[in-house]
Amino acid sequence: MHRVNNVQRLISEKWDLIVIGGGASGLGVALDALSRGMKVALIEKSDFAKGTSSRSTKLIHGGVRYLAQGNLALVREALLERGYLIKQAPHLVEAQPFIIPIYSLWHQVKYWLGLKVYDLLAGGKNIGSSSLLSKEEVFKRFPQLKKKNLRAGIEYFDGQFDDARLAIALVRTCDELGGCSANYVKVDKLLKNSQGKVIGVGCKDEISGEHFKIKGSVVVNATGVFADKIMKLDSPEMKKSIRPSQGIHLILEKRFFEGDSALMIPQTTDGRVLFIVPWHGKLMLGTTDTLRKRVKLEPVALKKEIQFVLKNAGKYLNQKPTLQDVRSVFAGLRPLAAPKEGMTKTKEISRSHKITVSDSGLITLVGGKWTTFRKMGEDTVDKVQKVLGLKIKSNSANLKLFGYQDQLPNSTFSMYGSEETDFLRLLEEGSDFKQKLHPEYPYIQGQVAWAVRKEMAHHIEDFLSRRIRILVLDAKVAVEMAPKVAAIMAKELGKNEEWIESELKSFEKLAKKYILN
Repeated sequence: MHRVNNVQRLISEKWDLIVIGGGASGLGVALDALSRGMKVALIEKSDFAKGTSSRSTKLIHGGVRYLAQGNLALVREALLERGYLIKQAPHLVEAQPFIIPIYSLWHQVKYWLGLKVYDLLAGGKNIGSSSLLSKEEVFKRFPQLKKKNLRAGIEYFDGQFDDARLAIALVRTCDELGGCSANYVKVDKLLKNSQGKVIGVGCKDEISGEHFKIKGSVVVNATGVFADKIMKLDSPEMKKSIRPSQGIHLILEKRFFEGDSALMIPQTTDGRVLFIVPWHGKLMLGTTDTLRKRVKLEPVALKKEIQFVLKNAGKYLNQKPTLQDVRSVFAGLRPLAAPKEGMTKTKEISRSHKITVSDSGLITLVGGKWTTFRKMGEDTVDKVQKVLGLKIKSNSANLKLFGYQDQLPNSTFSMYGSEETDFLRLLEEGSDFKQKLHPEYPYIQGQVAWAVRKEMAHHIEDFLSRRIRILVLDAKVAVEMAPKVAAIMAKELGKNEEWIESELKSFEKLAKKYILN
């Protein structure tokens, strides 16, 4: 993918559909529209999945919590989508075993029956059957788990993935299907005809500073927590429709909780669930659910959220984690529909997605989650087709995503899927490309060049946070890698020393938000 060429295409061609937003929602819409043969342009104001879509709990799941709330339809939909995605992108999504520790006979009956319903709702797309484990089996799997009062455990299965890597795979899938995507393109105006109908967008290229227009038959606003900003361009008097809810995650070393299974703590001090999940050789703890008033592209974890996660995880671990043990902390904002008058708890707010069509024809998608991104896209494109008077059936559930392979190699670079051979060929360009970026991690210099040439990485952060995940895994190490990454990116992008200095200063400022000690 070459961004300059894509920007030129955006300007010179007319599109059936323009999608604003390069996260899970926007990519789901673009993928589904392309599966129906539509001509699609997708633009993102920063980097693909920069916001909420790279800050998830990394789970493709039905939602055990929603099952407890009795929302069977939402759980069923998510479980079906989980089944599709594991088949569509096995190089990025896999089955993950979870264990729930049981401390009473009532909880044993309750969770065993609940998870059997979970299995049944998945139908033919189930990825593993739940089972009851003796306390001896639980201790064998989790030697670091506190033993006091443990009665048994229940094992069940859900999907795990790398959210930012999936986003890049989706961008490249859309590119293969004839779509046109570009990051760092900010919408600052909606173009309308004499009847007041939206016929395109006015944009600013955040890399070159150039202003231009993109023309299209329909515009979809899929900007997540920023959806209100686009809606205000359409109708300045519009009231807020979104109330962001913040979720944070802490990253620890695996020594706190070794093994391949994840732990699901069904009830914390505020009644929510907590996950302790192995991910990329680390442990991820989360999450929280805190209503926030302001929307930020780079939200910051609150002290009370950090203490909440550490305190609740510590109740189940022999070795209690402290602030000094946290390798990285990251926060994300969920785009929840604004609560009704008097509602203050996020669990009272619907998690299902909502689609609205304004008088001008602007279509807005809000809510939802990564697991159901494809279904969100399908439902939105159904609305698009009504506007256009079309009735072409969706085929997005049957698409194999970019990088798909039948046989998955167990290698350091398997995240590149079917392109791994091409990546290894790139490494032959020079011995420097095979050298590590940091002695403690497997990432190498050639990955920087690959990210620039193939994955539209334009800033140090794009690479260190989303092309590889080191910023969210070990923020101090990310800072140590930054100078080497900047030098390689500068060479690939044709930038000078001034650019390197500016990038390093900007990245170090950002990384401080991920470091607790």
